[in-house]
Amino acid sequence: MSLPPEALLNWIESRRSIRRFDGRPVPRALLERILNTACAAPSAHNSQPWRFAVVSAGEERRKLADRIAGEFQRDLRADGVKESDVEGRASRAVDRLLSAPAAVILCCTKSDMTRFADARRSQAETTMALQSASLAGGQLLLAAHAEGLGACWMCGPLFAPQAVRDVLRLPADWEPQALIVLGWPAEEPAPRDRRPLDDTVIWR
Repeated sequence: MSLPPEALLNWIESRRSIRRFDGRPVPRALLERILNTACAAPSAHNSQPWRFAVVSAGEERRKLADRIAGEFQRDLRADGVKESDVEGRASRAVDRLLSAPAAVILCCTKSDMTRFADARRSQAETTMALQSASLAGGQLLLAAHAEGLGACWMCGPLFAPQAVRDVLRLPADWEPQALIVLGWPAEEPAPRDRRPLDDTVIWR
């Protein structure tokens, strides 16, 4: 994509979260191209701590949706949410995952990060790994947008990491961070609602 700077910035800002898809499959070659772009993200120490699990539609996806939903329902009940709302919110989360033509679990590994004896620097290394994995996830969203796909970042795996590991048989060092659903958009993106710059930036 060769665009003048203003057009490129406008295109980046045009990306929105898309939650409804038209059902057409996303070819594996297209997913591989998007994942390759995600893996071109910058990372601390060039450690490239991102890992991706592509979850095919079918029984594996159903198991994943049910396990995450079960954890979600448990937490909502513990929060005192009324049962009708618990069921409704969990059902919407399951439908969103099952109806997406493609689903990718973004994971982070600290296996190649520097190991320190003290807690302060160890925590900084963990944060750098998470920041790097998040950069890859953001780049994945932009790559999907460039291909005409819609996508939505969902945080369910953070609240049910062991369920994700169990269902997908992930390597022990892969820590689930996010679920990104992708497909051809079947909805118009909602208007962007962002805080004004003065609320988020200070100049010194």
